[in-house]
Amino acid sequence: MLRPFVAYLRVYEPLSAFGETVDPRLVEAVERAKLTRADAGEREQRMWLKSQVATPARLLPAELVDGRPAPSAKTDLLVLDPAEVPVVPDGGAEVGPGPLVCPLELRARSAAALVNFLGDAHPALRSAVLTAGGVTAESIRARTAAALGELRGSVVHVLSTTWTVPLPWFALVDPDQRRLVLGSSRHDPRRELSWRVAMGDAQRRVEEAYELVEQTFGDSGPGRVLEETGRWLSHFHPNSAVELDYGGLVQLIADPILESDKSAEDVHNILDALREGNVEELAELFGELRDYWSELAARERSN
Repeated sequence: MLRPFVAYLRVYEPLSAFGETVDPRLVEAVERAKLTRADAGEREQRMWLKSQVATPARLLPAELVDGRPAPSAKTDLLVLDPAEVPVVPDGGAEVGPGPLVCPLELRARSAAALVNFLGDAHPALRSAVLTAGGVTAESIRARTAAALGELRGSVVHVLSTTWTVPLPWFALVDPDQRRLVLGSSRHDPRRELSWRVAMGDAQRRVEEAYELVEQTFGDSGPGRVLEETGRWLSHFHPNSAVELDYGGLVQLIADPILESDKSAEDVHNILDALREGNVEELAELFGELRDYWSELAARERSN
């Protein structure tokens, strides 16, 4: 079974960040956690399918027919050991104590996506979807508000994007700390390209990148992404970890290309070129990145 062609930016928090008295269900789920990063994408895919084939169909995955969250909404999570997170020496950032926890929060993430759809979709498309589902915009807003209202801190722990990785995300990581596992084939569940970084280091890098981009280009697209990402990170415990994961995109990339992928390095070189005012290098690096990721994104249109 193919993993969804989705990349992720995840935050893993210490258990202490989930309240003075941590929900026993969460503690138990962490103790018996077996979900891997590859499994997480497949789990989300199965939950989506299950919500649609149920009778009656569920508005959101990981919820019961009456709109209450399903038990899995509390127990679907990923766990990370702080020892697996590189920290910049003498940078002041700390990670842990462990275990570090990243709830999948599929119901809430789906609710947020549905809210965005209602706000951005063409009226004809929105009307067709509402009619097909036998729901009204008002009922959807009420259900999605309830799902989002259950989030601690009003933010999800996972951001995701299909068919590509937003280039500003690479500013958060150290290019030299990538985790590459090719596996036996493109569809090996062990296949991975990811980076992990201490929250303090990620916040410092995103702030520096935003200031540089904002001074050079003003309120541009990349600047907005960096600003929004920095704001999102600020909601979490300072001793958390951040993970940038290519997720199912690794299935689209051949071994030699995945091995030579230097997107993170190129983004950091672009930032250096901005600092030095090197326009020629900036244009060359950006052109290479644009071509590389545009080719991957183009596969969405052929699927």
